[in-house]
Amino acid sequence: MNRRNLLVQAGAVSLLSLTRSDLPTSAWAAASPSDRTMRRVRPSDPGWPDAAAWEKLKRQLGGRLINVEPLFATCRNGATSCDSVLAELKNPYYVGDQPAGTQSVGWLDGWMSAPSAYAVAARTAQDVSAAVNFARENKLRLVVKGGGHSYQGTSDSADSLLIWTRAMNDIVLHDAFLAQGCAGKTDPQPAVTLGAGVVWMHAYDVVTTKGHRYVQGGGCATVGAAGLIQSGGFGSFSKNFGTAAGGLLEAEIVTADGQVLIANACTNRDLFWGIKGGGGGSLGVLTRLALRTRELPALFGAVHFNVTASSDEAFRRLIRKFVSFYAESLLNSHWGESINLGANNSFTVTMVFQGLDQSQAETIWRPLSDWVGASPTDFTVTTPLTIAAGPAYNWWNAQARANPHGQFFFDSRPGAPTNNAWFAEQNTELGAFIHGFDSLWLPASLLEQGQQSRIADALFAATRHWDVALHFNKGLAGASAADVAAARDTAMNPAVLTAFALALIAGGDAPAYKNLLTGPPDLSSARTHAKAIAAAAGELRNVVPNAGSYISESNFFEPNWQSAFWGTNYERLLEVKRMFDPDGLFFVHHGVGSEQWSVDGFTRLG
Repeated sequence: MNRRNLLVQAGAVSLLSLTRSDLPTSAWAAASPSDRTMRRVRPSDPGWPDAAAWEKLKRQLGGRLINVEPLFATCRNGATSCDSVLAELKNPYYVGDQPAGTQSVGWLDGWMSAPSAYAVAARTAQDVSAAVNFARENKLRLVVKGGGHSYQGTSDSADSLLIWTRAMNDIVLHDAFLAQGCAGKTDPQPAVTLGAGVVWMHAYDVVTTKGHRYVQGGGCATVGAAGLIQSGGFGSFSKNFGTAAGGLLEAEIVTADGQVLIANACTNRDLFWGIKGGGGGSLGVLTRLALRTRELPALFGAVHFNVTASSDEAFRRLIRKFVSFYAESLLNSHWGESINLGANNSFTVTMVFQGLDQSQAETIWRPLSDWVGASPTDFTVTTPLTIAAGPAYNWWNAQARANPHGQFFFDSRPGAPTNNAWFAEQNTELGAFIHGFDSLWLPASLLEQGQQSRIADALFAATRHWDVALHFNKGLAGASAADVAAARDTAMNPAVLTAFALALIAGGDAPAYKNLLTGPPDLSSARTHAKAIAAAAGELRNVVPNAGSYISESNFFEPNWQSAFWGTNYERLLEVKRMFDPDGLFFVHHGVGSEQWSVDGFTRLG
């Protein structure tokens, strides 16, 4: 629910240029790659593998090598209509099943979805190893894709070889999982192992709907498990269960030398730490994950409330009241998800809870509802306070929760699994072309009595430019000491440990798949939106100048990305990169070590 809250606006889409700001880093400069002037090859280059080489790889893979076609290849080959393709592109599972498919289509002046030249449809770690070796030996640009949800455009790249893990989708529950090499060092515990291509709806179906356990995954149904873990990972109930990376027990990973390694707290410990929040596609290719499962609460619940203020001053008062209310009543492990503060003076609550029943939740929220109701000339309640709770094991049970209001949508393709479902909010994100996006960790110190007015007024000022969402489950202030400790032992920016929320400011067009075919219209409105989003983020940075940012939901053009994404952990990440990928085979935009490469990842800068 409300995984990213991308605010879709009318505007234009295109790719005109690629820009990136890189910072030199002393630790990486000290590394010793075998070729500091290496240039990867493209299909137009003499060094590109010939047909015989590709055919040999295909035989080695048992036929699982795909010559990738664009999403609209049938249209470009003379079809009179693309309506059937566009209709399919409303289904995120269809998009995920296409080697050229990405869940977003691009970012203004940043990137545009473009298919790889070939894709290895991997089913085993050995398939991945063969692809890694082939790419390394032939100096190819390598891309890894599972769910294909990268806002940063890391799920595809023109002229590349794609390692596509979609078919690696096994899910196995374990009553007593023990990580390799950890006998006598750690105790066996309940867990689930997931193939790298598993999406979270399918994981929840096995773990929660059928198994009545909880696994910390993502809030969006079709996000891939491996990518989320490598970014850190938040779900609706992370205030109680911590980050997804904090729940990782073991990973199988193929490194740049083609080896299939096991990484856990007892084996390859540095690599294990780097996987947990160091960013996808930088250190290797994850092929299997083991995540701990937890006892499932009896109930999960949701809160909805929508208010519009009649004036700017009334809206400022409402924001101040909510900040105080949150600090007093909601800063704990029970509450997650978000509120949205609109540029039109709207206040929208879409929050969730666990560990409480409906009556308890109603008691907590009644003071805020009564405060709003006491000023009818200042506030119009457009959605009355609505609180509901139900069995937690049915939270991701799409069949049980299906209703005529369209809470869940389903894959209607013949033979599609019945658990191919997604929340309604993804319909506004699927195929989005992003105009601007920014995120900031907001420290819990801003909720102290003397600081509340500062953050409240900054939020109000930001909404004069653009809508602002606060995702409370994406900050660990108020979480248990054990879950904070687990997150501390990851590569994520330590700012997450003391943040009460992640502020998200975003906008774009959706769906925009058609623009991959027809080309760009006028870009003026898109650039106007991008400037407004940046201005809104600037208002919050006036209060939190070094806030840090969540790598999965961040600014493509973030100038200080190393410190923003990883803070003091970046130097250690570079050391891990040097140990396991000294030649930089794995490249993603603003990934670990990427400052040593051109923006397209084809040329080492020296």
